[in-house]
Amino acid sequence: MSERWTAAVGQGHFLLLGMVHLLPLPGSPGWGSSMVDVVRRARADAGALRAAGFDGVIVENFGDLPYEPGPLPPAAVAALAVCAHEVRLELGDGPLLGVNALRNDASAALAAAVAAGADLVRVNVHTGSMWTDQGLIQGQASRTLRERRLLATDVAVLADVLVKHAAPTVLVDLAAVARDTVHRGLADGLVVTGAVTGARVDPEELAQVAAAVPRHPVLAGSGVAPDSVRYLAPLASGAIVGTWIKAEGKVHAPVDLARARQLVAARDAL
Repeated sequence: MSERWTAAVGQGHFLLLGMVHLLPLPGSPGWGSSMVDVVRRARADAGALRAAGFDGVIVENFGDLPYEPGPLPPAAVAALAVCAHEVRLELGDGPLLGVNALRNDASAALAAAVAAGADLVRVNVHTGSMWTDQGLIQGQASRTLRERRLLATDVAVLADVLVKHAAPTVLVDLAAVARDTVHRGLADGLVVTGAVTGARVDPEELAQVAAAVPRHPVLAGSGVAPDSVRYLAPLASGAIVGTWIKAEGKVHAPVDLARARQLVAARDAL
């Protein structure tokens, strides 16, 4: 597991990871034909999060709607790696850097993370299977962990537990899913979200997951705001924040430095 990730979660304070939502990448329906614009926006968002005092960022191909149900096209993987590398340059050596390849291409995320010198990847469906708006997505934990070994990298794997915008294929026990994802899927940390982007995490579900894997980091993954940090902090190791830190709280807008600082201030006041 990444030494930087281990050190970050071992500090004992509520970790804040901000989302760098990329503009549409080459080949996606919304592609604007300019990687200069994509990189400029990514670096600006990352710079704002660094200035606000976030512990790290996760770069994600958020603008590539509708998302691929399987592997990303080569052009998208290349662009994702370029953006992650540029964000690493913007951040410097301090904050953590993560990569997420939507909808569930862990191989692409790992490749981009290694190319950019990132510390972690997020995988929406690491174990089990989920019905999503892309159809049935099945976890590839065995492939992901073997590819990580072959790439000779210690990039940490953060895996969602019953990811948002999806439903399990069968009735499941949340705690059992959490334990399987860590103990059988060998995930380095777990993410618990609300039902959709921007929806608040159910504190009871977050507590249930954390209790199921007490020696592993669990992060709240959606709907985090200054007023929710107070009750989330005792339940989780940190949070991944995307919507609230954007201008006017609109998910497709640029990161708002003032809002990002407000969230950090709420965390630091704990």
